[in-house]
Amino acid sequence: MYIIVVGGGKVGFNLTKVLLRDGYEVILVEKDKQRWTFLERVLGEAVYWGDGCEMRVLEELGCSRADVVVAVTGHDEDNLTICQMAKRKFNVPRVIARVNMPQNEEILKLLGVDDTICGTRIIYDLIRQEIETDKIHFLATLKEGGYEIVEIVVSKDSPVVGKSVKDISFPPNCLLISLLRNKEIIIPSGETVLEAGDSIISLISSEQVVALRHLLAPKEGG
Repeated sequence: MYIIVVGGGKVGFNLTKVLLRDGYEVILVEKDKQRWTFLERVLGEAVYWGDGCEMRVLEELGCSRADVVVAVTGHDEDNLTICQMAKRKFNVPRVIARVNMPQNEEILKLLGVDDTICGTRIIYDLIRQEIETDKIHFLATLKEGGYEIVEIVVSKDSPVVGKSVKDISFPPNCLLISLLRNKEIIIPSGETVLEAGDSIISLISSEQVVALRHLLAPKEGG
């Protein structure tokens, strides 16, 4: 299976690492030269410097033979453009887009995106279900790959309180999807400072769930 991932932020970077580890043929596209330099140093030839919104770039990457194209940039408009080109110009069987603004989710689906991923929507659904937030909640188990989507509340005793996400040593194979603070949904960046009581939604390998709980909620983690 050949997979093209467009967008070398945290989501694209971690997704590409997991896909490479599991033996997939994958290429990660990043247009920012400084970010590309870092990605290329870590992932080697699996990283391509270019703008995934340009048809020329997708053509150079052999998009016509891709089985899946995943657009996970920080801009919904770019993700839609990438998916539409992949679907309409290169006949890619499956296109997946990250959605940063929940109101755009239906639009992307109507315009031909097969699957959308929206961190805000995940938390919203949790709120509607009135899920308790005083311990780990296993929200989903991925069909393959040994990964979980979990919810953990940051305790006041956690060493992460008051620290920026970029300065915290999270367990390996852990990706923060979003957090809920005072009924406000936040998509975390490296500059986001964590506070006690933050409800964190994370994608993490099953074997690292306990380590994440010990980091975010040490007393509850035992």
